[in-house]
Amino acid sequence: MQIRHDWTVDEIRAIYSQPLMDLVYQAQTTHREAWGNNDVQLCSLLSIKTGGCSEDCSYCPQAARYNTGVKAEALLSVEAVLGCAEKARDAGASRFCMGAAWRGPKGDRQFDQVLDMVRGVRDLGMEACCTLGMLTKDQAEQLAGAGLTAYNHNIDTSPEFYQDVISTRTYADRLRTLSYVRDSGVDVCCGGIVGLGETVEDRCTMLQVLATMESHPESVPVNALVTVEGTPLQDQKPVETIDMVRMIATARILMPKAKVRLSAGRAQMTDDAQLLCMMAGANSIFFGDMLLTTANPGYADDMALFEKAGIRPLEAHAQPASK
Repeated sequence: MQIRHDWTVDEIRAIYSQPLMDLVYQAQTTHREAWGNNDVQLCSLLSIKTGGCSEDCSYCPQAARYNTGVKAEALLSVEAVLGCAEKARDAGASRFCMGAAWRGPKGDRQFDQVLDMVRGVRDLGMEACCTLGMLTKDQAEQLAGAGLTAYNHNIDTSPEFYQDVISTRTYADRLRTLSYVRDSGVDVCCGGIVGLGETVEDRCTMLQVLATMESHPESVPVNALVTVEGTPLQDQKPVETIDMVRMIATARILMPKAKVRLSAGRAQMTDDAQLLCMMAGANSIFFGDMLLTTANPGYADDMALFEKAGIRPLEAHAQPASK
């Protein structure tokens, strides 16, 4: 299988825009060649520090400047987080993701707590992922030393459209953190959001940024915007299933070895729509009733869907940090 890093926007647009059945067939063929099966990784996401964020991401209910009803809360204790991680593991999660509503980690005490959380999750035999905002080089290296498996830092959209969505940081800031993560040896989890008001060109350009990285992200989350009252994007139209399928299928073709994650927005999708996304190459989902501060399908619903479709959860391969 040829893994390319030289995709042009014109090539990506041609893939994205082809007849849907042809696109899904090409994506499924690529997926089978790269993965050999249709197993799906179950990931659990916990908000370890909610609300009060100083950033102005137009889609985010955790921004302090928006009146969304989300209250700022303190960082959870290590014990509380590891208790949630153990429950997620017992329910079938192979990766436990921890999200903090920060511009970036501040203060040694809180960051040390996060490092302890990472070590504890790894000692439970799970992959550990964090999304903590922008990192310094030293912070990335400390997370790597604690055994972090992956770091999530989405680019959200194209460089051209980015400043229409976020003004408190730049695209270059995002790429700098991703570079620190990659250099530290931690896997990169990086994707974007569909439904922000972007064009097809913006979607294809965002995918080009990811697919032309020297190393493709190991995980590529594809999120459908979940509108929240009080945010600037509260009146955006719902994302159509076909748009999600096209994004997932195109990502699968461009980055065959990446886990393509069907992320935010699943609660607004039918079972059939979710299965079509998986047919198009999605092999990772977040499960659990909440996705940070927005609703997500319940565990029982997901397991029932998997049972009906004959989908198996991907087994964990993480080793404890102490070994």
